[in-house]
Amino acid sequence: MTRTVLTKAARLSVAPMMDWTDRHCRMLHRTLSREALLYTEMVTARAVIHGDRERLLGFSPPEQPLALQLGGSDPADLAQAAKIGADWGYGEINLNCGCPSDRVQSGTFGAVLMKHPGLVAECVGAMAAGCDAQITVKCRIGVDDQKPAQVLPDFIAAMAEAGVTRLTIHARKAWLKGLSPKQNRSVPPLDYGLVMQMKRDFPSLHISLNGGVENLSDAAALLAGGLDGVMVGRTAYHNPAAILGAADGVIWGGFSAEGNAQLGQHSAAAVEAMLPYIEAHLGTQGARLHQITRHMLGLFSGLPGARSWRRILSEEAGRPGAGTDVVQKALAAVSDAALQAAD
Repeated sequence: MTRTVLTKAARLSVAPMMDWTDRHCRMLHRTLSREALLYTEMVTARAVIHGDRERLLGFSPPEQPLALQLGGSDPADLAQAAKIGADWGYGEINLNCGCPSDRVQSGTFGAVLMKHPGLVAECVGAMAAGCDAQITVKCRIGVDDQKPAQVLPDFIAAMAEAGVTRLTIHARKAWLKGLSPKQNRSVPPLDYGLVMQMKRDFPSLHISLNGGVENLSDAAALLAGGLDGVMVGRTAYHNPAAILGAADGVIWGGFSAEGNAQLGQHSAAAVEAMLPYIEAHLGTQGARLHQITRHMLGLFSGLPGARSWRRILSEEAGRPGAGTDVVQKALAAVSDAALQAAD
């Protein structure tokens, strides 16, 4: 995957989200958008080096454009893991400098790295020297009592000096003590203005904004305001059709956002597109339907039949032997609800 393709795709990306953006989730998202950049869940460098690489790194070719996010703080480990990731076919390797969880902090990586820009620069330099993939960074605007307007420019300058040309900035501080990871995704106030200022201060860098973007119209407005990219997280997971179903037209084609009827069509088309993939998955040892359908619960969010869709999948997909007939039953319930709503 060339850097030109990745840079184009980064106009809209889906954030790496632990326990969510696995290969089944990414395959669903790809049925909705051909263009958006997708990310793996964060994988630690040591896990890549010592763990089950097929489980950790495996992906289907249709998921591309796709980036691998690594966690770690040891330059040698990260360089080795980045090389492995590149050899597996990832054209972008992203370093996590934004996760605030206690487990991540104990390993001296994630958001705590905002306190150590020199170490991060050493890490990304080692990663870039060891492979041909594009090395990128996802960070916060600061942590704890840091003053973002002071520390963020210095952090970005250090990344640029180390050769990084693309960054994603979560426009919130992270509080390493006192807030849970969940609270850190919503409690600290957003500062879009600071991220926009960073783009003005570093015009040669590709800068994407993450945090609080809940619809395509807002994403398009941020792009029109001068940012190079927007990364969407929880909204893309809980209501994927609203964000990704119309993204190719709105973000890359300049079209207007679509109404509910069109979103329903995108959702139904995504279900149909997923059926062969689900059948193939169910043919593998130990596979269960709910491993895929748990990511599909939000497909019809806000549309007629959404409750029936979620109920059928939630109640029946986890049963032994459950197959695509469960998905088709749920889709039929949606179609019936849509017809009733139209009457």
